[in-house]
Amino acid sequence: MTESDGYLLDNRQSEAARRLDAFADLFDPTTFRRIEGLGIRPGWRCWEVGAGGSSVVSWLAERVGPTGTVVATDIDTTRLASVARPPVDVRVHDVGAEEPPGDGFDLVHARLVLVHVPDRERALRSMIQALRPGGRLLIEDADPALQPLICPDEHGPEQRLANRLRQGFRKLLAERGADLAYGRKLPRLLREAGLREVEADAYFPVASPACTALEAATVRQIRDRLVAAGLATDEEIDQHLAHVEAGDMDLVTAPMISAWGRKP
Repeated sequence: MTESDGYLLDNRQSEAARRLDAFADLFDPTTFRRIEGLGIRPGWRCWEVGAGGSSVVSWLAERVGPTGTVVATDIDTTRLASVARPPVDVRVHDVGAEEPPGDGFDLVHARLVLVHVPDRERALRSMIQALRPGGRLLIEDADPALQPLICPDEHGPEQRLANRLRQGFRKLLAERGADLAYGRKLPRLLREAGLREVEADAYFPVASPACTALEAATVRQIRDRLVAAGLATDEEIDQHLAHVEAGDMDLVTAPMISAWGRKP
């Protein structure tokens, strides 16, 4: 990837840990419930794609036990060092550009990954290729275009500023190749890829402390980009962060759409 189309939210940046913690608080319960519903049990081979942080990897390792395997991959494995021991196998890997790190997986899971991958079609094919017959694929991705506001209740200047900065964030993502309407496409894409028993649902957290933490960390992480692109001034960003930290705004995330299916 080049600087212009690379991932906007680098795992090595100082705010990355806070963002990953917020994602875990917001979305782990939904993810775990979905994987439990897919029948995970001891001995399963799992591939966690674009793992980022360690919360899902650690949970999978507990479920598959010593007779199972969890292959955790990312282009940056900085945040996975603490779990890099059996049954977890941590590997640097680009799902949109490389062959899968094995085959015969019972479960392949990716959360908030494909929306950022330039060659999403190849990445999806790779994940399905890696499944055993009967294996399960679970893809979870946001759909910012479905609900683009950070403050749906835009009743004052603080909320209007927040929504303008969120529009700038979406612009930066789109410039780097993110598909801001990807989540809604997942059920169709899984069916077209030949998966069976495809289902999907969406989770839309509103006014959670984790939403507030995520917004503060995200804005701090991208503030230089927002200013450089002329999308906001430092003064506006400082003002917005003060509003966020005051806790007086109801902040939301984009809907997270989960879609799953079985390989024939």
